[in-house]
Amino acid sequence: MKLLSAVAVVLFAAAPALAAEAPGEAKVGEAAPAFTLKDESGKAHSLSEYKGKVVVLEWTNPECPFVQRHYEAKTMVKTQGALDPSKVVWLAVDSTSTHSASSAKAWKAEQGLKYPVLLDTEGTVGHAYGAKHTPQMYVIDAKGVLRYAGAIDDDPRGRNTANAKNYVKTAVDAVLSGKPVPSSTTEAYGCSVKYKQS
Repeated sequence: MKLLSAVAVVLFAAAPALAAEAPGEAKVGEAAPAFTLKDESGKAHSLSEYKGKVVVLEWTNPECPFVQRHYEAKTMVKTQGALDPSKVVWLAVDSTSTHSASSAKAWKAEQGLKYPVLLDTEGTVGHAYGAKHTPQMYVIDAKGVLRYAGAIDDDPRGRNTANAKNYVKTAVDAVLSGKPVPSSTTEAYGCSVKYKQS
Protein backbone atom coordinates (compact mmCIF):
# COMPACT_ATOMS: atom_id res chain seq x y z
CA MET A 1 0.00 0.00 0.00
CA LYS A 2 2.85 2.36 0.86
CA LEU A 3 4.41 1.59 -2.53
CA LEU A 4 1.13 2.45 -4.28
CA SER A 5 0.87 5.72 -2.37
CA ALA A 6 4.43 6.59 -3.27
CA VAL A 7 3.77 5.82 -6.93
CA ALA A 8 0.63 7.94 -6.85
CA VAL A 9 2.52 10.88 -5.42
CA VAL A 10 5.20 10.54 -8.07
CA LEU A 11 2.65 10.29 -10.86
CA PHE A 12 0.70 13.30 -9.66
CA ALA A 13 3.61 15.38 -8.52
CA ALA A 14 4.95 17.94 -10.87
CA ALA A 15 8.01 20.08 -11.06
CA PRO A 16 7.87 23.32 -9.09
CA ALA A 17 6.18 26.22 -10.82
CA LEU A 18 8.29 27.85 -13.46
CA ALA A 19 9.71 31.15 -12.42
CA ALA A 20 8.76 32.79 -15.70
CA GLU A 21 5.13 33.44 -16.48
CA ALA A 22 3.69 32.67 -19.87
CA PRO A 23 2.49 35.68 -21.87
CA GLY A 24 -0.99 36.78 -20.87
CA GLU A 25 -1.01 35.05 -17.49
CA ALA A 26 -2.28 36.82 -14.41
CA LYS A 27 0.33 38.93 -12.65
CA VAL A 28 0.43 40.09 -9.06
CA GLY A 29 -0.25 43.82 -8.88
CA GLU A 30 -2.46 43.81 -12.00
CA ALA A 31 -6.17 43.28 -12.55
CA ALA A 32 -7.16 39.65 -12.05
CA PRO A 33 -8.60 38.00 -15.17
CA ALA A 34 -12.39 38.20 -15.29
CA PHE A 35 -14.33 34.95 -15.40
CA THR A 36 -17.74 33.40 -15.14
CA LEU A 37 -17.93 29.71 -14.18
CA LYS A 38 -20.71 27.44 -12.98
CA ASP A 39 -20.46 25.58 -9.71
CA GLU A 40 -21.45 22.01 -8.86
CA SER A 41 -25.12 23.01 -8.64
CA GLY A 42 -25.15 24.90 -11.93
CA LYS A 43 -25.06 28.37 -10.38
CA ALA A 44 -22.90 30.87 -12.27
CA HIS A 45 -20.23 32.85 -10.40
CA SER A 46 -18.53 35.89 -11.94
CA LEU A 47 -15.51 37.55 -10.42
CA SER A 48 -17.19 40.92 -11.02
CA GLU A 49 -20.08 40.07 -8.70
CA TYR A 50 -17.65 39.87 -5.78
CA LYS A 51 -16.13 43.30 -6.28
CA GLY A 52 -15.87 44.96 -2.88
CA LYS A 53 -14.78 41.72 -1.25
CA VAL A 54 -11.48 39.88 -1.11
CA VAL A 55 -11.64 36.72 -3.25
CA VAL A 56 -9.55 33.61 -2.62
CA LEU A 57 -9.24 31.17 -5.51
CA GLU A 58 -8.13 27.63 -4.72
CA TRP A 59 -7.22 25.44 -7.68
CA THR A 60 -8.14 21.93 -6.73
CA ASN A 61 -8.44 18.32 -7.87
CA PRO A 62 -9.88 15.83 -5.37
CA GLU A 63 -7.80 13.02 -6.92
CA CYS A 64 -4.49 14.78 -6.24
CA PRO A 65 -2.62 13.33 -3.23
CA PHE A 66 -1.42 16.81 -2.23
CA VAL A 67 -5.02 18.09 -2.21
CA GLN A 68 -6.14 15.00 -0.30
CA ARG A 69 -3.46 15.60 2.32
CA HIS A 70 -4.59 19.17 2.85
CA TYR A 71 -8.24 18.13 3.13
CA GLU A 72 -7.37 15.39 5.60
CA ALA A 73 -5.50 18.01 7.63
CA LYS A 74 -8.41 20.46 7.13
CA THR A 75 -5.97 23.11 5.90
CA MET A 76 -8.37 24.70 3.42
CA VAL A 77 -11.47 24.42 5.59
CA LYS A 78 -9.72 25.87 8.63
CA THR A 79 -8.20 28.71 6.62
CA GLN A 80 -11.52 29.56 4.99
CA GLY A 81 -13.32 29.27 8.31
CA ALA A 82 -10.93 31.74 9.94
CA LEU A 83 -11.80 34.44 7.41
CA ASP A 84 -14.66 36.92 7.82
CA PRO A 85 -17.34 35.82 5.33
CA SER A 86 -18.69 39.36 5.14
CA LYS A 87 -15.35 40.47 3.67
CA VAL A 88 -13.86 37.38 2.01
CA VAL A 89 -15.21 34.95 -0.60
CA TRP A 90 -13.54 31.55 -1.10
CA LEU A 91 -14.00 29.76 -4.42
CA ALA A 92 -12.52 26.38 -5.32
CA VAL A 93 -11.79 25.95 -9.03
CA ASP A 94 -11.42 22.54 -10.68
CA SER A 95 -9.83 22.68 -14.15
CA THR A 96 -9.59 18.89 -14.47
CA SER A 97 -10.91 18.11 -17.95
CA THR A 98 -12.59 14.84 -16.96
CA HIS A 99 -14.52 16.11 -13.94
CA SER A 100 -18.21 16.96 -13.88
CA ALA A 101 -20.78 18.76 -11.78
CA SER A 102 -21.85 15.45 -10.26
CA SER A 103 -18.30 14.50 -9.22
CA ALA A 104 -17.75 17.99 -7.77
CA LYS A 105 -21.06 17.78 -5.93
CA ALA A 106 -20.14 14.40 -4.44
CA TRP A 107 -16.72 15.64 -3.29
CA LYS A 108 -18.20 18.80 -1.78
CA ALA A 109 -20.72 16.71 0.17
CA GLU A 110 -18.02 14.26 1.26
CA GLN A 111 -15.86 17.08 2.61
CA GLY A 112 -18.76 19.12 3.97
CA LEU A 113 -17.57 22.19 2.12
CA LYS A 114 -19.41 25.48 2.52
CA TYR A 115 -17.84 27.10 -0.53
CA PRO A 116 -18.68 26.43 -4.18
CA VAL A 117 -16.57 24.27 -6.47
CA LEU A 118 -16.38 25.96 -9.86
CA LEU A 119 -15.92 23.80 -12.94
CA ASP A 120 -13.39 24.91 -15.56
CA THR A 121 -13.15 21.72 -17.60
CA GLU A 122 -12.09 23.61 -20.72
CA GLY A 123 -9.22 25.08 -18.72
CA THR A 124 -9.82 28.61 -19.95
CA VAL A 125 -9.71 30.26 -16.53
CA GLY A 126 -6.88 28.06 -15.30
CA HIS A 127 -4.72 29.07 -18.24
CA ALA A 128 -5.66 32.74 -17.77
CA TYR A 129 -4.39 32.59 -14.20
CA GLY A 130 -1.40 30.44 -15.04
CA ALA A 131 -2.53 27.73 -12.63
CA LYS A 132 -0.13 24.80 -12.91
CA HIS A 133 -0.67 22.93 -9.67
CA THR A 134 -3.28 21.64 -7.29
CA PRO A 135 -3.50 23.14 -4.82
CA GLN A 136 -2.50 26.59 -6.12
CA MET A 137 -3.84 29.74 -4.53
CA TYR A 138 -4.67 33.31 -5.56
CA VAL A 139 -5.85 36.27 -3.47
CA ILE A 140 -7.66 39.15 -5.20
CA ASP A 141 -8.36 42.39 -3.38
CA ALA A 142 -11.69 44.24 -3.20
CA LYS A 143 -10.80 46.29 -6.29
CA GLY A 144 -10.11 43.20 -8.40
CA VAL A 145 -6.32 43.37 -8.27
CA LEU A 146 -4.35 40.15 -7.83
CA ARG A 147 -2.36 40.44 -4.60
CA TYR A 148 -1.04 36.92 -4.03
CA ALA A 149 -0.22 33.87 -6.15
CA GLY A 150 1.40 30.65 -5.01
CA ALA A 151 1.22 27.90 -2.41
CA ILE A 152 -1.14 27.59 0.53
CA ASP A 153 1.82 27.23 2.89
CA ASP A 154 5.52 26.51 3.23
CA ASP A 155 5.08 22.82 4.03
CA PRO A 156 5.00 20.86 0.72
CA ARG A 157 5.47 17.44 2.32
CA GLY A 158 3.21 17.95 5.30
CA ARG A 159 6.00 17.37 7.78
CA ASN A 160 5.43 20.51 9.82
CA THR A 161 1.69 21.11 9.64
CA ALA A 162 1.45 22.49 13.18
CA ASN A 163 3.96 25.23 12.45
CA ALA A 164 3.47 25.76 8.72
CA LYS A 165 3.38 29.35 7.52
CA ASN A 166 -0.03 29.91 5.93
CA TYR A 167 0.67 32.28 3.03
CA VAL A 168 -2.99 32.74 2.12
CA LYS A 169 -4.16 33.73 5.60
CA THR A 170 -1.22 36.14 5.84
CA ALA A 171 -2.04 37.61 2.43
CA VAL A 172 -5.73 38.08 3.19
CA ASP A 173 -4.98 39.68 6.56
CA ALA A 174 -2.54 42.08 4.90
CA VAL A 175 -5.00 43.02 2.15
CA LEU A 176 -7.80 43.62 4.66
CA SER A 177 -5.46 45.81 6.72
CA GLY A 178 -4.41 47.82 3.69
CA LYS A 179 -0.83 46.62 4.02
CA PRO A 180 1.51 45.12 1.41
CA VAL A 181 1.43 41.31 1.25
CA PRO A 182 4.74 40.14 2.82
CA SER A 183 5.28 37.34 0.27
CA SER A 184 3.14 38.20 -2.74
CA THR A 185 4.39 35.25 -4.79
CA THR A 186 5.58 31.88 -3.61
CA GLU A 187 6.46 28.65 -5.36
CA ALA A 188 3.34 26.55 -5.76
CA TYR A 189 3.63 22.82 -5.19
CA GLY A 190 1.44 19.80 -5.78
CA CYS A 191 0.08 17.89 -8.76
CA SER A 192 -0.02 19.25 -12.27
CA VAL A 193 -3.40 20.58 -13.37
CA LYS A 194 -4.99 17.95 -15.63
CA TYR A 195 -5.98 20.27 -18.46
CA LYS A 196 -7.86 19.22 -21.56
CA GLN A 197 -5.39 18.19 -24.23
CA SER A 198 -5.62 20.22 -27.42
